[in-house]
Amino acid sequence: MRIDTFKMERMQSSWENVVDYNLSESGVHPLSLKGFLTPAEIGALTEVELGYSQTNGTIPLRQAIARLYPGIGPDQILTTAGSSEANFLLMWSLVEPGDEVLFEMPNYMQMAGLLRAFGAEVKAFRLHESLDWQPDLDEMRKLITPKTKLIVLTNPNNPTGSVLAPEIMDGIVGLAADAGAWILADEVYQGAELDGETTPSFWGRWEKTLVVNGLSKAYGLPGLRIGWIVGPEDAVRRTWPYHDYTTISPSALSDRLAAWALSPGTRERILARTRGILNANFPVLGTWLSDHGGLFSFRPPRAGAICFARYALAANSTELVERLIREHSVLVVPGDHFETDGYLRFGYGPEKGYLLRALGRIDEMLKKNAQSW
Repeated sequence: MRIDTFKMERMQSSWENVVDYNLSESGVHPLSLKGFLTPAEIGALTEVELGYSQTNGTIPLRQAIARLYPGIGPDQILTTAGSSEANFLLMWSLVEPGDEVLFEMPNYMQMAGLLRAFGAEVKAFRLHESLDWQPDLDEMRKLITPKTKLIVLTNPNNPTGSVLAPEIMDGIVGLAADAGAWILADEVYQGAELDGETTPSFWGRWEKTLVVNGLSKAYGLPGLRIGWIVGPEDAVRRTWPYHDYTTISPSALSDRLAAWALSPGTRERILARTRGILNANFPVLGTWLSDHGGLFSFRPPRAGAICFARYALAANSTELVERLIREHSVLVVPGDHFETDGYLRFGYGPEKGYLLRALGRIDEMLKKNAQSW
C-alpha cells in the first residue's frame, strides 16, 4: 500500500523543534503536570505500575469519556493513541477499494491521504469563505450517489476555525440518511470555542455516526497521546481488532492522567484556561493582520487556536513559508497543505509575548521583500 506524503506533518516534524518561533500548532500552549493535577494526584502517579494498560482504555477512562455523550456506555468507546490513530483505525476498518467518500475541504489532510491509500474514490465538497466557511448543501447533494459509504468532516474545522451552523448539520445528516452513509466527525477542537458555547456533537443525530475526539487541542495535553472513538457498539467492536495491530493500548500513565483530566471539575478548569488563552491572544493576531493595509483578509475563527488568513501576494504559500523558515526562523502552515493556496494558517495559542515576537519576525520578512511582490 502506498501513501501520500502528509505534507503538513512532514513540514512540522522537520521544523517545529528547530525554528525560533513555531506558529504552526493548532492548540494552546500545553499544560504541565503541576498545571492540572493536585499534589496528591502527582504523588499517586508514582504508584502506577508501568505495564500494559487495558487495550481499549480502562473502565474509569471510558466512563469519563462517556459522560461527554449522554446515553452511551463504555462499550461504545475505543481509546486510542491520539485522535490521529482513531482516524486511521476508522479508515482502515471502514473503507474498501471503490467506496465513494465525501470529504470536506479545506480539512486536516491525514484523512484524505488514508482514504486514497485504502482505495476510496474521494469526492471533495468545499467550505466557502463567502458562506462564512460553510458548505453548500446543494453542491453536496450533487456528489452523493448510492455508492457513497462515508461523509468525513471536522467540526470545529481545521484550518478555518469555523463551526457548522445547526441547519447545515441537519442537512448533512439528512443527506447521509438518504444515502445510508456513515458520518465520521472529527470533533477534536470541541471545547476550544472563543465564546464558550460548546459545539454540538454529531453524535446522536444519525445511527451511522462515528465521532473522533481527544485531549490534544482543546485540552492542551497533546503529549498524553489520548484520543477516542465513539460509535454504535457493534461498530466499535469491529474496529477494536485493528487496534491490536497498531499501538495495542494507551500507556498506563496516559490512561490515568486522561481520566483525571476528564473528571468534571478538572475538565471545566482546563477548558476555561484554553478559552482564556484564545480570547487573550486572538485580538493580538487579529489586530496584527488588520494593520497590514489589506494584505491579509480573514474571518475570525470561532474555535481552535488557528486563523486561516488570505494574503494578497503573488507567491505560492509553501514557497512563502519556506522563505519564512529559512530567513527568519518562524513556522506557519501554508494553505496549499490544505489544497487551498493563497492562505496561511496562523496558530495563536502560545504565550502572548512569544506570539508578538513571532509576528515581529514575519513583519521583517514582509518589509524585506515588499518590493519583490
